[in-house]
Amino acid sequence: MKNRLYQKKHKFWLLAGALTFGVFYSCSDDFLDVPPEGQAVESQFFQTQAHALQAVNSIYGNLREWNNIAFAHLALTTVSSDDADKGSVPGDAGFMNLYDQFTVTPTEGQLNGYWVGQYQGINLANRVLDNVPNIEMDEALKTRLLAEAKFLRAYHYFNLVRAFGGVPIVSKVPETPEELNPARATREETYAFIEQNLTDAAAVLPTAYGAADIGRATKGAALGMLAKVKLYQSEWQDVLSLTEQVMGLGYSLTPDFYQIFRISGENNSESIFEIQAQTIPGNCDASNSQWAEVQAVREQFGWGFFTPTEDLVNAFEPGDVRKEATILFRGETTPEGDLINPNAPNPRYNQKAYVPSSVTQACGYGKDQNIRILRYAEILLMHAEAANELGQTGKAESSLNMVRERAGLDPITFTTKEEMRMRIWHERRVELALENGERFYDLVRQGRAEQVLRAHGKNFTTGKNEVFPIPLNQITLSGGKLVQNPGY
Repeated sequence: MKNRLYQKKHKFWLLAGALTFGVFYSCSDDFLDVPPEGQAVESQFFQTQAHALQAVNSIYGNLREWNNIAFAHLALTTVSSDDADKGSVPGDAGFMNLYDQFTVTPTEGQLNGYWVGQYQGINLANRVLDNVPNIEMDEALKTRLLAEAKFLRAYHYFNLVRAFGGVPIVSKVPETPEELNPARATREETYAFIEQNLTDAAAVLPTAYGAADIGRATKGAALGMLAKVKLYQSEWQDVLSLTEQVMGLGYSLTPDFYQIFRISGENNSESIFEIQAQTIPGNCDASNSQWAEVQAVREQFGWGFFTPTEDLVNAFEPGDVRKEATILFRGETTPEGDLINPNAPNPRYNQKAYVPSSVTQACGYGKDQNIRILRYAEILLMHAEAANELGQTGKAESSLNMVRERAGLDPITFTTKEEMRMRIWHERRVELALENGERFYDLVRQGRAEQVLRAHGKNFTTGKNEVFPIPLNQITLSGGKLVQNPGY
């Protein structure tokens, strides 16, 4: 039986409070679909192999939930950077300006939304890890599903630690008040927990799947995410080793950069992990990804938020094909023949989120647009950065220039470590721009967020704005056990 994500509602405990959310379960033809019928009773669940599949599918379904990929995610990761402005029109969602100017306070709603979205995914993973081991089923499949759950739990904690610093670690479904309301772990403890989950997952996950399971976490995804976690801690030898393991798994750069971000380019030879999105005829309520819609051209396709800055436009070198594939200009005609409204409110939009009007979109704009989380190009850039820091200049040049040459640019020759470091950082910016919110976190880990963001007119303060405030709602629910970040 193939797998289909399927929506079911039941009550579960979320960190710092008892909340009710929709959870996605199912079993049918495709593990991406999420029809709402056929609800199961909680006490009758986790009994069969089908239940195990459905429970893991629920974690994948949660990845594209509103809090995880739309306003909350884009507020924290994208409008906070020098790559994007708020966009839209002045009177719409003015709270986004708080993230643009780093004046956000603990009561702002997107903070709580982001926190809840991540812990919802963690809770779903914990339910799998607690209950699936007791199911009588195919042991190889069971082991793989548990590894998928660990990968996805690590992904959510990686989002949290970058946004808030150390966070409460919930490693099982809470059964006592103390387990329900743990204190914050340190940043180091949180990273160690993430690393263990990814290490466990990488040891089990396959390098590839059959057609029915495309999009599930693979060994390459676990190793690549672990390399990224190590990157954020400047553990260069580990980054080098892990990226080289991924480089040996058969991934390759897609020749046409523009096509990576079209629906026809999903899950291609460069893709390591994508959030899968697929509409379901007759069940549009379950086709819930709005990542593309909120960024699409206002008054033509979507809402027009998170628009490219002029500084980002100017960051592309002459002849860089990535500029055209990343920036959608007002008044241009796309390769698919769409004339972008010359009178649109904003001069530029995110072309990586663009879906041509010729594509059938029965459930709304961009609902079938996957979200690229990890690509082979980023593996090469992490490899180049680690090699440069370790003095292995030949490796650094080779990996960096593979990315540049695909973009139509001349190769770079090493001069000094410092110069090479800046070139690699620049390449990360233009390669990954407006894709998955890397730029702000990159500036923070590179130690130059205040310098760059203040030059862009933002009120970033070192020692405070590297992380966002813990949502006041979560501090209140914890009875004050959660401690606020400094400066908030």
